[in-house]
Amino acid sequence: MNKKEVLEIRKQFSPENCAITRICGCYVDGDKEKRLEFKEAFLSLPEEETFKYYDIFKRTLSGTLGKNLINMGFPLEQELKGGTQDFLMQLKNSKLTDDMLVSEFYDKVIEYYDFGEHYLILLIHAAYDVPGRSSDGSEMFDASDSVYDYILCSICPVTLSKAGLCYNALKNSIEDRVRDWIVADPANGFLYPAFNDRSTDLHNILYYSKKPEELKDYFIEMVLGCSEIMSAGNQKESFQHILTNTLGDDCDYTVVKTIHENLNEMIEEAKEEPEPLSLDKQDVKRLLNKSGVTEEQMESFDKDYDENIGAGTSLLASNITNLRKFNIKTPDIVVQVNPERTDLVDVQVIDGRRCLVIPIDDQVEINGISVNPR
Repeated sequence: MNKKEVLEIRKQFSPENCAITRICGCYVDGDKEKRLEFKEAFLSLPEEETFKYYDIFKRTLSGTLGKNLINMGFPLEQELKGGTQDFLMQLKNSKLTDDMLVSEFYDKVIEYYDFGEHYLILLIHAAYDVPGRSSDGSEMFDASDSVYDYILCSICPVTLSKAGLCYNALKNSIEDRVRDWIVADPANGFLYPAFNDRSTDLHNILYYSKKPEELKDYFIEMVLGCSEIMSAGNQKESFQHILTNTLGDDCDYTVVKTIHENLNEMIEEAKEEPEPLSLDKQDVKRLLNKSGVTEEQMESFDKDYDENIGAGTSLLASNITNLRKFNIKTPDIVVQVNPERTDLVDVQVIDGRRCLVIPIDDQVEINGISVNPR
């Protein structure tokens, strides 16, 4: 799914566009025991509750594609009878009215979702009447092409509110506040099936993780049955490892700076594209060559890439560089540079020592205090 498709589904979580037919939930304590199960026709809920649920569902489809929102495909064996995709299909097709299937889903989550605290499993079914599109791209609501039938799962931590004092309006007094269990924003979740090319894609799923470095790999493998994926942090570390191995002793400031600049330029050129920029092995090889890495230095590149990332695995450009930050670090000093002005920093030999050289103008501050550079 791309940004536009995610946004199109997010827009359904409002009173005007609501296509949710049913909501189910299971409250789980820190000992993995079910405390509460419920199921309702969504539109029968009080209005003030539905707005709070809308917020949760929107947040389950929020964040950056490739970091918080990850497109994943099912291995072929999981689409056979008894596989995870087959189970999710049954769950979707039941429209969450089969209590046995819903309870089995809760049991799977409880068994394989490693959290250790209280949490709420929310599951909704919705049927979105996908409007057609005219030649100019505008929606034609009276010309529906298809119905996108889906389920959305949100797993929300439940935390105890802080102790404190409060004002009791009835008694007109200050007293100890009653501590409540509060449902927080979702930590993980998924949308099935995916909404690719504005239509149902039964072979793919969109996974959500609030923290990109805590993807819950075991949950993904055992409940969703999807192949192992690399987190944003792992992609960056693997890319850095490959650079270090490829360049060896020739890994100098100029080459690394040039790679950073070229990557950011590629991201800038692709920013209007619906899909985030991804780089396969050949793309990364071209990037390094363009940045001054020689063919001789690239001798071990293919092997390093296959071992650390995978021959058929691509990296998201936004995961392996930082558009907002360019740091130069020594054991005692950290220099933060505007990523658009890396040209201001140079490496020179002065009095026999290699030095970072940064030209300064009349505006210099130290700990917020303006000083005279002259």
